Amino acid sequence: MIALATPPPIDAPTIEYALLSPLFIVTGAAVLGVLVEAFWPRASRFVTQTVIAVVGVLAAFGATIWVAGNLGVVEGEVLARGQIAAEGALSIDGPAVFTWGLLLVFGLLSVLLFAERSIEGGVSAFTGRAADAPGSAGDNESIAKRIEHTEIFPLALFALAGMLLFCASNDLLTMFVALEVLSLPLYLLCGLARRRRLLSQEAALKYFLLGSFSSVFFLYGIALAYGYAGSFRLGAIDIAVTNRIGDRNLLLAATALILVGLLFKISAVPFHAWTPDVYQGAPSALTGFMAAGTKTAAFIAMMRIFFVAFGGSSWDWRPVVWVVAIITMLLGSVVAIAQTDVKRMLAYSSIAHAGFLLVAFAGAYIGTDQMTITSVSSVLFYLAVYGLASVGAFAIVTLIRDAGGEATHLSKWAGLGRESPVLAGVFALFMLSFAGIPLTAGFIGKWAVFTAAWAGGAWPLVVVAVLMSAVAAYFYVRVIVLMFFTEPVGDGPTVAIPSALTTVVITVTAVATVALGIIPGPVLDLAQHAGAFVR
Repeated sequence: MIALATPPPIDAPTIEYALLSPLFIVTGAAVLGVLVEAFWPRASRFVTQTVIAVVGVLAAFGATIWVAGNLGVVEGEVLARGQIAAEGALSIDGPAVFTWGLLLVFGLLSVLLFAERSIEGGVSAFTGRAADAPGSAGDNESIAKRIEHTEIFPLALFALAGMLLFCASNDLLTMFVALEVLSLPLYLLCGLARRRRLLSQEAALKYFLLGSFSSVFFLYGIALAYGYAGSFRLGAIDIAVTNRIGDRNLLLAATALILVGLLFKISAVPFHAWTPDVYQGAPSALTGFMAAGTKTAAFIAMMRIFFVAFGGSSWDWRPVVWVVAIITMLLGSVVAIAQTDVKRMLAYSSIAHAGFLLVAFAGAYIGTDQMTITSVSSVLFYLAVYGLASVGAFAIVTLIRDAGGEATHLSKWAGLGRESPVLAGVFALFMLSFAGIPLTAGFIGKWAVFTAAWAGGAWPLVVVAVLMSAVAAYFYVRVIVLMFFTEPVGDGPTVAIPSALTTVVITVTAVATVALGIIPGPVLDLAQHAGAFVR
């Protein structure tokens, strides 16, 4: 008999569970929420889901703080902290952990807005049964029985887990999986508005179709990148790009397709068309979550890919980013002036801010020490201040009402300063921060990204950005004038009385906007302390 050779043993993968604990906690809370949907009594399910989501996010935030305190310094040309984990699939480094903290803060604030029930008379802003056509007998029955969609909480947690995974992915295949995990729940949530459901469902369909289209571009780019480098790992792609291994045309095609997929997620022109419709149709609590969380995760993921994997070909993609940044700032700032709906105005504002962030990205300034404001640290700080102001602004949008629900037409906001001076004052604060007025967090954010871009040699972009900031200030100031110095139409705006949940969100975001404008040092130092991406 012929003896068969014993096959070599397969080594078990090494998983750094402690370093990945924030991911596991959020995902575990989401899975627990699914089990609650299946087995928990409906009468107390909403409160139970809220508690699970809040506790899960808080626990993940605590774990993130622990991870941040245990990141080791990586020796190299630039300062970097962290390590490659999960068999090379993830990079648990300073920028990723800082981004985790931001996303968890945005997630916690958004969960509180999801749980708000005072504004709609004891039910949430999400429809009770999404399968029922608006105005149908089933829809009327769900309204009469006050049925609520408690699935919104595990869906939001799955989206949050996808964001956490997306910004820390160290290989393109993991990044694509994370992109789908964060996107699919958002497609569903966009169509669940209790009021103006047809508009909400239209927004969900547009977001799904265009999002799927962009994912195809991203996936095709990943395939071409693998064909060029023979690996999905960002570090291996960097070696192939630096050594000019393979066909240059294949590299250019891969870079372009991946860039297209990511520019869609950050709402950059010309891949911005979905943004105004989705922002307008989606429930405002979800819109704030998307504006803050999706842009944050996507921008850090994009910087990781192009600074790590395609850093050796920066002279190929940087001119394209310059052009995209200019037209994004220009279109976002100019078209926002013509908007008559406050949510669409904030959508074009988001597009303009994507352009300002691209200014720092195009500068691609790495720096040499911890005291230098780099492209990465400036973008991290900018995302923090923009995300907080966005969540706060959309929280206020949920409170301005008329008979049909949220009163988003700007004419309905005339005289808001007389009806509710505190609320109008806080919204004006967010507008001033978006405009980059001194003593607000937005001013420090723009100063940081412009400083990094100037140091990186992108001074023409900085000049354009300053000019576009002046243009954008017009439509922000226009809203302030409308609220405080314009006579109301008819009886004027109606302001709903929120519960403590929405009040806490508005208060926290307003205080943070002022604090980061006056004392930005601690958060800016944390962003600089994060260092560069680990490869």
